Amino acid sequence: MPYVTTSDGVELFVKDWGSGRPVILIHGWPLSSDAWDEQSLALAEAGYRVIAYDRRGFGRSDQPWHGYDYDRFADDLADVMDEMGVERDAAIVGFSMGGGEVARYLSRHGAGRVSKAVLVGSIVPYLLKTDNHPDGVPQSVFDEIAEGIRDDRAAFFQTFFRTFYGVGIISQPVSNGVIENSWRQAMMAGLHPTLAAARAFSTTDLRPDLASFTIPTLIIHGTGDDIVPIDITSRAAARAIPGARLIEYDGGPHGLPATHSKELVRDLIAFLAE
Repeated sequence: MPYVTTSDGVELFVKDWGSGRPVILIHGWPLSSDAWDEQSLALAEAGYRVIAYDRRGFGRSDQPWHGYDYDRFADDLADVMDEMGVERDAAIVGFSMGGGEVARYLSRHGAGRVSKAVLVGSIVPYLLKTDNHPDGVPQSVFDEIAEGIRDDRAAFFQTFFRTFYGVGIISQPVSNGVIENSWRQAMMAGLHPTLAAARAFSTTDLRPDLASFTIPTLIIHGTGDDIVPIDITSRAAARAIPGARLIEYDGGPHGLPATHSKELVRDLIAFLAE
Protein backbone atom coordinates (compact mmCIF):
# COMPACT_ATOMS: atom_id res chain seq x y z
CA MET A 1 0.00 0.00 0.00
CA PRO A 2 2.29 2.82 -1.22
CA TYR A 3 -0.39 5.51 -0.70
CA VAL A 4 -3.07 6.26 1.85
CA THR A 5 -5.93 8.70 1.44
CA THR A 6 -6.53 11.20 4.22
CA SER A 7 -9.96 12.17 5.49
CA ASP A 8 -9.83 15.31 3.32
CA GLY A 9 -8.88 13.40 0.18
CA VAL A 10 -5.10 13.91 0.01
CA GLU A 11 -2.86 11.04 -1.15
CA LEU A 12 0.16 10.45 1.11
CA PHE A 13 3.10 8.26 0.07
CA VAL A 14 3.91 5.62 2.70
CA LYS A 15 6.76 3.16 3.22
CA ASP A 16 5.92 0.05 5.24
CA TRP A 17 9.02 -2.01 6.07
CA GLY A 18 9.44 -5.04 8.30
CA SER A 19 7.04 -6.60 10.76
CA GLY A 20 6.45 -6.44 14.48
CA ARG A 21 5.64 -3.58 16.80
CA PRO A 22 4.89 -0.44 14.74
CA VAL A 23 7.26 2.51 14.76
CA ILE A 24 6.05 5.55 12.84
CA LEU A 25 8.71 7.98 11.62
CA ILE A 26 7.75 11.57 10.80
CA HIS A 27 10.30 13.53 8.79
CA GLY A 28 11.52 17.10 9.14
CA TRP A 29 11.27 20.14 6.90
CA PRO A 30 11.89 20.32 3.96
CA LEU A 31 12.67 16.62 3.54
CA SER A 32 10.72 13.43 2.88
CA SER A 33 10.52 9.97 4.40
CA ASP A 34 13.75 9.16 2.52
CA ALA A 35 15.61 11.06 5.25
CA TRP A 36 14.74 8.19 7.61
CA ASP A 37 15.99 5.37 5.38
CA GLU A 38 19.03 4.42 7.48
CA GLN A 39 16.96 4.27 10.66
CA SER A 40 14.05 2.57 8.87
CA LEU A 41 16.28 -0.23 7.63
CA ALA A 42 17.99 -0.73 11.00
CA LEU A 43 14.69 -0.78 12.91
CA ALA A 44 13.08 -3.18 10.43
CA GLU A 45 16.09 -5.48 10.70
CA ALA A 46 15.77 -5.27 14.50
CA GLY A 47 12.25 -6.69 14.36
CA TYR A 48 10.02 -3.62 14.12
CA ARG A 49 7.41 -2.63 11.57
CA VAL A 50 8.53 0.77 10.31
CA ILE A 51 6.02 3.15 8.77
CA ALA A 52 7.41 6.36 7.25
CA TYR A 53 5.36 8.72 5.13
CA ASP A 54 5.84 11.89 3.12
CA ARG A 55 4.06 14.84 4.71
CA ARG A 56 1.42 16.44 2.50
CA GLY A 57 3.08 18.77 0.05
CA PHE A 58 6.43 16.98 0.29
CA GLY A 59 8.16 14.06 -1.40
CA ARG A 60 5.78 11.90 -3.43
CA SER A 61 2.62 12.97 -1.60
CA ASP A 62 -0.05 15.24 -3.08
CA GLN A 63 0.53 18.99 -2.98
CA PRO A 64 -2.88 20.47 -2.11
CA TRP A 65 -3.35 24.18 -1.47
CA HIS A 66 -4.82 23.57 1.96
CA GLY A 67 -4.00 21.78 5.19
CA TYR A 68 -0.56 23.05 6.25
CA ASP A 69 -1.26 23.47 9.93
CA TYR A 70 -0.60 21.20 12.88
CA ASP A 71 -4.22 20.19 13.42
CA ARG A 72 -4.33 18.84 9.88
CA PHE A 73 -0.83 17.35 10.11
CA ALA A 74 -1.90 15.49 13.27
CA ASP A 75 -5.05 14.28 11.54
CA ASP A 76 -2.91 13.05 8.64
CA LEU A 77 -0.87 11.01 11.11
CA ALA A 78 -4.07 9.56 12.55
CA ASP A 79 -5.27 8.75 9.01
CA VAL A 80 -2.00 6.97 8.22
CA MET A 81 -2.37 4.90 11.39
CA ASP A 82 -5.98 4.06 10.48
CA GLU A 83 -5.14 3.05 6.92
CA MET A 84 -2.12 0.99 7.99
CA GLY A 85 -4.08 -0.84 10.67
CA VAL A 86 -2.10 0.48 13.64
CA GLU A 87 -4.35 -0.16 16.61
CA ARG A 88 -2.08 -0.30 19.66
CA ASP A 89 1.44 -0.17 21.14
CA ALA A 90 2.87 2.14 18.48
CA ALA A 91 5.90 4.37 18.91
CA ILE A 92 5.79 7.72 17.13
CA VAL A 93 9.05 9.46 16.31
CA GLY A 94 9.18 13.04 15.06
CA PHE A 95 12.26 14.79 13.71
CA SER A 96 12.45 18.59 13.65
CA MET A 97 9.02 19.91 12.62
CA GLY A 98 7.83 16.31 12.87
CA GLY A 99 7.97 16.69 16.63
CA GLY A 100 5.01 19.01 16.27
CA GLU A 101 2.94 16.20 14.75
CA VAL A 102 3.78 14.01 17.75
CA ALA A 103 2.71 16.71 20.22
CA ARG A 104 -0.46 17.73 18.39
CA TYR A 105 -1.45 14.12 17.71
CA LEU A 106 -1.28 13.30 21.40
CA SER A 107 -3.34 16.35 22.39
CA ARG A 108 -5.85 15.94 19.55
CA HIS A 109 -6.22 12.15 19.34
CA GLY A 110 -4.88 10.87 22.65
CA ALA A 111 -2.39 8.13 23.44
CA GLY A 112 -4.73 5.16 23.10
CA ARG A 113 -2.76 3.65 20.21
CA VAL A 114 0.62 5.00 21.26
CA SER A 115 2.88 3.63 23.98
CA LYS A 116 6.06 5.67 23.41
CA ALA A 117 7.05 9.01 21.89
CA VAL A 118 10.39 10.26 20.61
CA LEU A 119 11.37 13.81 19.68
CA VAL A 120 14.59 14.25 17.67
CA GLY A 121 15.96 17.75 17.10
CA SER A 122 12.37 18.82 17.60
CA ILE A 123 10.77 22.28 17.39
CA VAL A 124 8.58 21.40 20.40
CA PRO A 125 7.41 23.32 22.34
CA TYR A 126 7.78 26.74 20.65
CA LEU A 127 10.24 28.58 18.42
CA LEU A 128 8.92 32.09 17.93
CA LYS A 129 9.95 35.04 20.09
CA THR A 130 6.87 36.67 21.62
CA ASP A 131 6.05 38.70 24.70
CA ASN A 132 5.48 35.52 26.71
CA HIS A 133 8.37 33.69 25.03
CA PRO A 134 11.20 36.26 25.05
CA ASP A 135 13.99 33.76 24.41
CA GLY A 136 12.50 32.59 21.11
CA VAL A 137 13.68 33.18 17.56
CA PRO A 138 12.72 36.64 16.16
CA GLN A 139 10.11 36.71 13.40
CA SER A 140 12.65 38.52 11.20
CA VAL A 141 14.71 35.31 10.99
CA PHE A 142 11.79 33.38 9.56
CA ASP A 143 10.94 36.27 7.23
CA GLU A 144 14.47 36.11 5.82
CA ILE A 145 14.12 32.36 5.27
CA ALA A 146 10.84 32.82 3.41
CA GLU A 147 12.33 35.60 1.30
CA GLY A 148 15.33 33.43 0.39
CA ILE A 149 13.08 30.56 -0.63
CA ARG A 150 10.86 32.81 -2.75
CA ASP A 151 13.83 34.46 -4.46
CA ASP A 152 15.78 31.31 -5.37
CA ARG A 153 14.71 28.17 -3.59
CA ALA A 154 17.34 25.97 -5.22
CA ALA A 155 20.22 28.23 -4.18
CA PHE A 156 18.77 28.78 -0.71
CA PHE A 157 18.68 25.08 0.08
CA GLN A 158 22.20 24.51 -1.20
CA THR A 159 23.42 26.82 1.57
CA PHE A 160 20.79 25.81 4.13
CA PHE A 161 21.80 22.16 4.21
CA ARG A 162 25.40 22.98 4.98
CA THR A 163 24.20 24.59 8.22
CA PHE A 164 21.65 21.82 8.70
CA TYR A 165 24.46 19.24 8.83
CA GLY A 166 27.07 21.41 10.53
CA VAL A 167 29.38 21.61 7.52
CA GLY A 168 32.08 24.24 7.92
CA ILE A 169 35.55 25.13 6.72
CA ILE A 170 37.04 22.32 8.82
CA SER A 171 34.09 20.14 9.83
CA GLN A 172 32.56 17.80 7.26
CA PRO A 173 30.22 15.48 9.20
CA VAL A 174 28.40 14.34 6.03
CA SER A 175 29.42 13.78 2.43
CA ASN A 176 28.48 16.04 -0.45
CA GLY A 177 26.22 13.20 -1.55
CA VAL A 178 24.14 13.52 1.63
CA ILE A 179 23.76 17.26 1.04
CA GLU A 180 22.78 16.67 -2.59
CA ASN A 181 20.26 14.01 -1.57
CA SER A 182 18.70 16.37 0.95
CA TRP A 183 18.55 19.08 -1.72
CA ARG A 184 16.80 16.59 -4.01
CA GLN A 185 14.19 15.88 -1.34
CA ALA A 186 13.64 19.58 -0.67
CA MET A 187 13.12 20.31 -4.36
CA MET A 188 10.50 17.56 -4.64
CA ALA A 189 8.25 19.59 -2.35
CA GLY A 190 5.97 22.27 -3.71
CA LEU A 191 6.93 25.89 -3.20
CA HIS A 192 3.63 26.71 -1.49
CA PRO A 193 3.81 23.71 0.91
CA THR A 194 7.43 24.56 1.71
CA LEU A 195 6.52 28.10 2.73
CA ALA A 196 3.28 27.15 4.47
CA ALA A 197 4.89 24.38 6.52
CA ALA A 198 7.65 26.77 7.57
CA ARG A 199 5.01 29.19 8.84
CA ALA A 200 3.41 26.36 10.78
CA PHE A 201 6.53 25.17 12.58
CA SER A 202 7.81 28.68 13.24
CA THR A 203 4.60 30.14 14.69
CA THR A 204 2.69 27.28 16.33
CA ASP A 205 2.77 27.36 20.12
CA LEU A 206 2.83 23.72 21.24
CA ARG A 207 3.34 24.45 24.92
CA PRO A 208 -0.29 23.58 25.75
CA ASP A 209 0.17 20.19 24.04
CA LEU A 210 2.92 19.09 26.42
CA ALA A 211 0.37 18.01 29.04
CA SER A 212 -0.73 15.25 26.65
CA PHE A 213 2.63 13.47 26.87
CA THR A 214 1.41 10.83 29.33
CA ILE A 215 3.58 8.04 27.89
CA PRO A 216 7.33 7.36 28.11
CA THR A 217 9.09 10.04 26.07
CA LEU A 218 12.65 10.19 24.77
CA ILE A 219 14.09 13.50 23.57
CA ILE A 220 17.31 13.68 21.52
CA HIS A 221 19.01 16.89 20.38
CA GLY A 222 22.44 18.09 19.30
CA THR A 223 24.06 20.80 21.40
CA GLY A 224 25.52 22.37 18.25
CA ASP A 225 22.18 22.70 16.48
CA ASP A 226 22.14 26.07 14.65
CA ILE A 227 18.73 25.45 13.06
CA VAL A 228 16.58 24.57 16.11
CA PRO A 229 18.16 25.92 19.31
CA ILE A 230 18.23 23.27 22.02
CA ASP A 231 17.63 25.63 24.96
CA ILE A 232 14.19 26.80 23.88
CA THR A 233 13.06 23.44 22.49
CA SER A 234 14.27 20.08 23.74
CA ARG A 235 15.60 21.29 27.09
CA ALA A 236 12.36 23.15 27.71
CA ALA A 237 10.30 20.13 26.64
CA ALA A 238 12.29 17.80 28.88
CA ARG A 239 11.57 20.04 31.87
CA ALA A 240 7.86 20.18 31.09
CA ILE A 241 7.12 16.53 30.20
CA PRO A 242 6.96 14.35 33.34
CA GLY A 243 9.53 11.57 33.24
CA ALA A 244 10.95 12.57 29.87
CA ARG A 245 14.54 11.56 29.21
CA LEU A 246 16.81 13.97 27.33
CA ILE A 247 19.90 12.72 25.50
CA GLU A 248 22.19 15.45 24.22
CA TYR A 249 24.64 14.71 21.43
CA ASP A 250 27.64 16.86 22.22
CA GLY A 251 28.31 19.26 19.33
CA GLY A 252 25.71 17.55 17.16
CA PRO A 253 24.10 19.69 14.43
CA HIS A 254 20.46 19.62 13.40
CA GLY A 255 20.56 16.77 10.88
CA LEU A 256 21.17 13.98 13.40
CA PRO A 257 19.59 11.17 11.31
CA ALA A 258 22.54 11.60 8.92
CA THR A 259 25.37 12.92 11.10
CA HIS A 260 24.68 10.62 14.08
CA SER A 261 22.83 7.75 12.45
CA LYS A 262 24.48 4.95 14.44
CA GLU A 263 24.01 6.72 17.77
CA LEU A 264 20.40 7.51 16.92
CA VAL A 265 19.64 3.91 15.95
CA ARG A 266 21.30 2.69 19.15
CA ASP A 267 19.29 5.03 21.37
CA LEU A 268 16.02 4.40 19.56
CA ILE A 269 16.33 0.63 19.80
CA ALA A 270 17.34 0.79 23.46
CA PHE A 271 14.34 2.98 24.28
CA LEU A 272 11.91 0.86 22.28
CA ALA A 273 13.15 -2.30 24.01
CA GLU A 274 12.59 -0.96 27.53
